[in-house]
Amino acid sequence: MKKDIVKSLTKDFESHANKTANDIEFWFARDLQHLLGYAKWDNFVKVISKAKTACDTAGHNVTDHFADVGKMVSIGSGTEREIKDFMLTRYACYLIAQNGDPHKEAIAFAQNYFAVQTRKFEIIEQRIKDWERLQARQKLTFSEKELSELIFERTGNEKDFGVIRSKGDQALFGFTTSQMKQKLDVKPNRPLADFLPTITIKAKDFAAEITIFNVKDKDIHQGDDISWEHITNNKSVRKLLLERGIKPEELPPEEDVKKLERRVKSQDKKFAAKPDTLDSIKNT
Repeated sequence: MKKDIVKSLTKDFESHANKTANDIEFWFARDLQHLLGYAKWDNFVKVISKAKTACDTAGHNVTDHFADVGKMVSIGSGTEREIKDFMLTRYACYLIAQNGDPHKEAIAFAQNYFAVQTRKFEIIEQRIKDWERLQARQKLTFSEKELSELIFERTGNEKDFGVIRSKGDQALFGFTTSQMKQKLDVKPNRPLADFLPTITIKAKDFAAEITIFNVKDKDIHQGDDISWEHITNNKSVRKLLLERGIKPEELPPEEDVKKLERRVKSQDKKFAAKPDTLDSIKNT
């Protein structure tokens, strides 16, 4: 397909994109009909029907991607009538294109265009999840450092923090730190938190923050009292998780945070090495 045709089709498809109040991108089926070169609505509805079946077969909720809407159109003499239409997500558009004739340039373009757009969204979504997990892990590191320094300041024993943190883990998971490491196949010399999902990292951080606050607010100095405070806070966080149907000890481990951090940094370097320029944007 020639470059000028690709540019023209890209402009056409993007100019017909709409957004919901939640910034979810969608296309109207009536617009997509003409973009894909279907002269008759009835013929295009048959393609939509096949796409709906494919959506359902893939395990997705059809109404999440194909929303029935009505559209008012002029029929002359100042009168209007309502015609049937659909609001389509990019995934719905992709499925519709997949059920079209790939020999037609517009359909061949749409199959690739919406596949790339969907993949872009998936990449962005995963990138945000990775970033949130890294941020949560970093925040927990800061909280535990503050708690460690506070415990040493109050007890004068630098080993107290490790003992207190382990008791907190047992209160949160129902297992000791070493037992959780075995359960998640984490090496003994690696921090448990480096392999926990974001929700559990945040749970540990929340309990640590409460402990820090109460130790200061209640002016707690005894190691046993600080330990009991931390156990109580972790039990409270566990209770909240269980009430919401989350069993922290049963959540599967996630990618080593250190590997995740290296991958994200590598992606950043690649992006910085080949940044988009105004010229490159104009020429796409």
